[in-house]
Order: sequence, then structure tokens, then C-alpha cells
Amino acid sequence: MRKGTKRKAKQQQEAKQDAAEENNTKPQPRAKRAKTSKPQSEPEYFEDKRNLEDLWKETFPVGTEWDQLDSVYQFKWDFSNLEKAFEEDGVLYEKKVYLFGCTEPQLVMFKGESKVVCIPVVVAVVSPFPPSDKIGINSVQRESEEIIPMKQMKMDWVPYIPLEDRDSQVDKLKSQIFILSCNQRRSALKHLKLDRLKKYEYCLPYFYQPFKEDELEQSTEVPIIFPAEPKPVFCEFDWELDELEEFTDKLVEDEELSEDQKDAFKEFVKEKVREAKRANREAREARKKAIEEMSEETKSAFETMRFYKFYPVQSPDAPDVSNVKSPFINRYYGKAHEVL
Repeated sequence: MRKGTKRKAKQQQEAKQDAAEENNTKPQPRAKRAKTSKPQSEPEYFEDKRNLEDLWKETFPVGTEWDQLDSVYQFKWDFSNLEKAFEEDGVLYEKKVYLFGCTEPQLVMFKGESKVVCIPVVVAVVSPFPPSDKIGINSVQRESEEIIPMKQMKMDWVPYIPLEDRDSQVDKLKSQIFILSCNQRRSALKHLKLDRLKKYEYCLPYFYQPFKEDELEQSTEVPIIFPAEPKPVFCEFDWELDELEEFTDKLVEDEELSEDQKDAFKEFVKEKVREAKRANREAREARKKAIEEMSEETKSAFETMRFYKFYPVQSPDAPDVSNVKSPFINRYYGKAHEVL
């Protein structure tokens, strides 16, 4: 073999050895990880909200003290009976209805404990027009009753929009449900005068029924708050049943009134009786005039108005109120036609 051929063969052999060594020094490729499938989580289910679920919460609880409002909602009250009343065969089905709320403090049992609870109540008035645009303000501490426009207390009847319609334009909806609303901001309460603040606690939805003699017209009792010293005299005088001289002597005997204030007290009572009789007479005359000027359609509406009082139904999340239900609404509305 020639030298050139031998050298060439040797170079080829060395090149092969270098290539083999280079392959041995390269890092081995990593093994691919086997893909692990993620465990499938259980699907979450959220209970659909009912169409009128928040109706009772939207009705302003008239006459409830501001610092008690939060306590009204501490329980999960169930007003499914109110919702069902708007369904087919319900007492409010396809009717025009005006709703207002109130609260009734009652001693009830809950989870083995007896406690006083502000029970929310909803009153439904079936009427073709708002049952009233006024609010009555009265209390034992106030000398006289006030009947004022609702708007003075930032209250008004507003349409209630069911959940399924809340994406629609309100002005295009023909609402049949109206609720009494109050737009007084709680954050601004601290800026109100005490007398103005207390008025909210003494509010009652006022209702005037011209075909039913008003309770005030029939009453012969006069609330008396006599500014005596050292403390005022609180009492009620009935001008038909009480004899003023005996009534006054009894107060002196009970040390509610001093002897030297007797004459002033009697004059004070006489003046209050005259005012009450005048108010009764004016109320009768106003009622008579209202009936005379009323259209037949309005008369029919007043005669067919119906009042329904709704209490929360029994549920495990709230106290049972079935034993404390009352048909009485307030002194203006009297008793409900039905308690549900």
C-alpha cells in the first residue's frame, strides 16, 4: 500500500473516533413527563333568585326607629306567602297593589331562647289609585296629631320592578305593584334636628275612608299633657264619662297635681275639650263634603278597597311568629280584611 493511501485511511479512522467521543459527551435528552389529568371539581350550583324575592325588603318599614332598622334584617325572614299572593289564584293576582312595611316588637322564641324581636310586616292595599299621599304623626309625648304630605318626610309610592324586568326601561313597564319608599339617607341623620328625627319613629301611613266614620269623630277622649311643676301631668279625659271636678280631685289625691294648680288644670282641660269637639265637627263636615263631590268611579274604588296583612312564614332561619299575628294595621287603616 502506498504511503498516501495509508495516511488517508488513518485520518478517516481518527475522525470516526473523535465523532464517537463527541457523541458520548453530549447531554442526554430529558425524558418527557407523563401528563397527569387534573381532578375535575364538582360544579357549583347557585339557587336562582325568585322574581319577587326582595319585595318585602324594598318596602320601607314606616315608624321603625332608625337604630332598629338593622335588627329587622338580622334574620332570614321568609315572605314566600307574599310572593305566592301575586301568582294565579292568589289574592293579589293581576291586581293593582300598594305595599307599605312596618314592624311589630314581640317576645318570641328562637333556638330555645326568648327574646324581643322587631318582626317585619307588609300591608298590601288593593286599589286603583294610591290609598293616601299623607303620613300621620302621633305619639303619647306629642300634644296633637299631625297629618302631613308624605313628601315632607321624603316618602312616596314608587313602582316595584320584579327581577326579571330590571333590564327593561322602567317607563315602558306597566307596573301593577307600588311600594312606599323613603329616600332619607341614613348617613345624613346626624345632621337632623331631634324633633325631625323623632317624627320618623311616630309615622303611620295615613288613610282616609270617607264612607267609614273616623275613629276620631267617635272618640270623646282627650289626651292631656298639662305643664305642671315639678313634672307634667299625663292623662286622658273623657268628656262623656268623666266629671271634671272629681277627675281633678283624684289627681290631687294621687299627688299628680298640686292643690294650687287645680283651677289652671281645669281651664286647660276645658280648652282641650273645646278643641277636640271642634275638630270632630270639622271632620264630619269634611267627610260629608268629600262624599258629595266624589265621582261614582271613586266611590266604587273606596268601597272595593281591600287590605291584606302579611307576616313572615315559619322557617328554620327565623323565629316562629304564628302565635303573635294580629289583624290590626294602625289607627287609620283599622283591621285587615285578611291576615296571611
